[in-house]
Amino acid sequence: MILFVNSLTVIDFSYLCNKRGAVGESWIVDLTLHGKLNDESMVLDFGLVKKQIKGIIDECIDHRLAIPNSINGSVSEFDEHKTLDCTFGDNHHLAMSAPHQAYCMIDADEINVESVTAFLVDTILPKLPSNIEKIELSLKPEHSQSFYYHYSHGLKKHDGNCQRIIHGHRSQIGISLDGISMPRLQKEWAMQWEDIYLATSEDQIEPQNLKHISAKDNDVCFAYTSAQGYFEMAISETRCDILPIDTTVECIAGYIAEQVKAKHPEQNVKITAYEGVGKGAISYA
Repeated sequence: MILFVNSLTVIDFSYLCNKRGAVGESWIVDLTLHGKLNDESMVLDFGLVKKQIKGIIDECIDHRLAIPNSINGSVSEFDEHKTLDCTFGDNHHLAMSAPHQAYCMIDADEINVESVTAFLVDTILPKLPSNIEKIELSLKPEHSQSFYYHYSHGLKKHDGNCQRIIHGHRSQIGISLDGISMPRLQKEWAMQWEDIYLATSEDQIEPQNLKHISAKDNDVCFAYTSAQGYFEMAISETRCDILPIDTTVECIAGYIAEQVKAKHPEQNVKITAYEGVGKGAISYA
């Protein structure tokens, strides 16, 4: 017997790529279970599917930084934290110190749909009832109807997992002037923020104030303490945009609206900013 649940959840996370650095991503998860009927004449109760399996996915990878085996650098483990130090692309630098739950270590050469699918199947299946013989997962990005960008960030004021300093999203952006969609402006912002780290200016610190990692020349550095612990990072300045706001989707929408309005003062501006799949904020200027 086969049981399926489409759009079980969305994984919002960042992954480390030797070419692109920290890449924010959002994947929709479709699930198929193969097995025998249990005493309730079910493969698995839908309530348990949504609670248990979604919970495992959320716990092991959602809002984390996924790191493969083959990074150009190293990960070191300590009692209260792990540190990452790596280079990527054209000699860009990224270093991070964070509590253990901010990381997802995946035994693969690179992070992609195939390696994450295999990781999740191996993680989920042993935790399911014995009547379930096989599970299949389909990970896919949202079908985009406009331009989009990949970004990473951290929200120190957030009570949940958004406080982790490098997690991210694959997000569409909508821009209209006087009610008319402006694909050219959407493309400009998508290109400007492709694979970007969006930082908050109040979190910036001097390199000498880093506690667990070291910065390189031309790095910018950030640190904060939140409910889950102490977070800090250093990243090449060219791979970061420092904003005078928190990087919630509401503030991002407002920031873009202000920037667009400054260039088009005589027109009514509407910004639709997304945070991953099917959610976001709208701002007018």
